[in-house]
Amino acid sequence: MTLLKIRAMPKRLNLLAILLIAFPLCAASEIVTPNTAIGQRPNILFVMADQWRAEAFGFAGNPDVKTPNFDQLHHESIYFKNAVAAVPVCSPTRASLMTGQRALTHGVFLNDVPLATNAITIAKVLQQSGYDTAIIGKWHLDGHGRFEFIPRERRQGFEYWKVMECTHRYNNSFYYGDTPTKLKWEGYDVMAQTQDARQYLRNHARSTKPFFLYLSWGPPHDPYQAAPAAYRKRYEPSKILTRANVPQKMRAASQTDLAGYYAHCTAIDDCMGELLRTLKETGLDQNTVLVFTSDHGAMLGSHGLQKKQYAYDEANHVPVMFRWPAGLGNQARELDTPINSPDFMPTLLGLCRVAIPETVEGIDYSGYLKGKSNPSDGATLISCIAPFGESGRDNGGREYRGIRTARYTYVRDLNGPWLFFDNQADPYQMNNLVGQSQHATLQAELEKVLARKLAESKDEFLPAQAYIQKWGYTVDAKGQIPYYE
Repeated sequence: MTLLKIRAMPKRLNLLAILLIAFPLCAASEIVTPNTAIGQRPNILFVMADQWRAEAFGFAGNPDVKTPNFDQLHHESIYFKNAVAAVPVCSPTRASLMTGQRALTHGVFLNDVPLATNAITIAKVLQQSGYDTAIIGKWHLDGHGRFEFIPRERRQGFEYWKVMECTHRYNNSFYYGDTPTKLKWEGYDVMAQTQDARQYLRNHARSTKPFFLYLSWGPPHDPYQAAPAAYRKRYEPSKILTRANVPQKMRAASQTDLAGYYAHCTAIDDCMGELLRTLKETGLDQNTVLVFTSDHGAMLGSHGLQKKQYAYDEANHVPVMFRWPAGLGNQARELDTPINSPDFMPTLLGLCRVAIPETVEGIDYSGYLKGKSNPSDGATLISCIAPFGESGRDNGGREYRGIRTARYTYVRDLNGPWLFFDNQADPYQMNNLVGQSQHATLQAELEKVLARKLAESKDEFLPAQAYIQKWGYTVDAKGQIPYYE
């Protein structure tokens, strides 16, 4: 059965003489259809942690958090050091990862709304191309209730299924398989899910079929004091350094949250170490692309804010690592290019030599990862389409559209230019350059880039209610879809 049409990536303009980040003009993506691919395609192990911001690693210069396995993975990987979440909140990012589309295309711009069952997802495409597909952990794309069973017709192409729509009860965590019988993860769910993933890897070590395994952990998302006691004991709140942009009055509370957050991070780091050992022990490391990322970050007191959705780096700057064997073309290094949520699907399909559907809007970086020209113009969109929940209007949330480059963040809200930061000179984003005369020319150029990207994506930047009405969503007083814990 032919599922979809194949697209070629359009060329993009090189704007960066003005933006001070030099990238070459785009070359058209090289797309190889399954019938012309040579050799066995690589496996994919795609690992996501919920709410892990980019600075919370030892390799990123954080002096407090202990992440030795991620530090080693970074040393072996291609690391996108300016990666962002297009819409920095759970469901929108996950929908863009699955479809390669922007939020205003797939419609999941709020939490707890469903991704359409006819969506063309990476799992469906890979399954059609001969891959086994599996997901373990958090899903958050079904929209029929956070603790409800998800039938096979709503699983978006995944065959092996051990999933809960959404839970943050990490020590009392349930999931469903192929029947409506609720099952329970033993102990801290990250560890149990990791053991299940390791067994999946062992079971597929000798398979003639490649696999796509999506392991989706819930932490380090709050509750921050839910990590196992042995990890929490490793972090004394009073010794934690807060970021310079945390107000003095919030520092004690931020230290407490960060201690628990880092405990989750270190527990997850141990689980990543187990995955890496299993890949090596089974020989799967010789033909497996390992990706690690997060769906968004968390403010944790920075700029006096909590949670996500905000335009600051703490919320939208995420880790992105690609690791695969040197024999498959890997050369570990850091890249400045700001990769974004819709870019994962086309990039992974490109690495697997699987044709990219026309429905995909993201950029295929697979050639760039192997040393070819950069298909990006060096700027990518960030947005909040409809603020809701704990990051709603009563907590400073607002609609915004912005761009992130290797150096700058530029954002406008519905009233006009709002935020403008030089992230090299001002890594804590404390000096807003909007309206400063000495930066007027650069601000004008960034405004042009943002306007062009909005036009290309057919984003009219309307108030949230216009999109809520268009998609037929019903929201509560906090702007979110009601759900039940």
